[in-house]
Amino acid sequence: MAVPPQNVLEPDFWSGCGEEIVVRSTRRRTWSLLAAAAVVAGLLTPVAVSAANRAGSESTPLAPKPEPAGAECRTSVEGSRVVAFCHNPYPATDLVQLHTECARWWDVDADGGAVAVQPGRTVKLEDRCWKEVGSAWVSHSVS
Repeated sequence: MAVPPQNVLEPDFWSGCGEEIVVRSTRRRTWSLLAAAAVVAGLLTPVAVSAANRAGSESTPLAPKPEPAGAECRTSVEGSRVVAFCHNPYPATDLVQLHTECARWWDVDADGGAVAVQPGRTVKLEDRCWKEVGSAWVSHSVS
C-alpha cells in the first residue's frame, strides 16, 4: 500500500473509502442503464412487430421493375473534333444530345440538338471546337 503524502487534506482518499463509493455508484448507474434499456426495448418491440407484419403481408403490391432503356454511346475526340456513335438496343426511343466543352476560354461551348434514336438504330453525332476540346459527353432522355 502506498504511503500518503504529509500535506494531504483529504485522508479518506487514501484509506480506500473513495474506491468503495465509486463501486457503489457504478452499480447504481449500471442498474439504471439496464432499466432504461428495458424500457426502450419494451417501447420498440411493438413497432418492430408491426413493421414485420406489414412487410410480410401480401396486400401491398411490389413496385414493378423498370425496363432497361437508353442508348449506348461511344464518344471519341481527335484534335478539335468530337464524334459520338449512339446505338439503342432497347424498345423505347431515346433522345440523345452531344455536349462539347472547349478548352480555350474564348472558344464557344456547344450543345447539339436532341436526336431521337429509334429502337435498333445507330446515330452519329458530331461537333467541333476552334482549338482543343476540353470535354465532351452525351445526355439521354428516354421518351
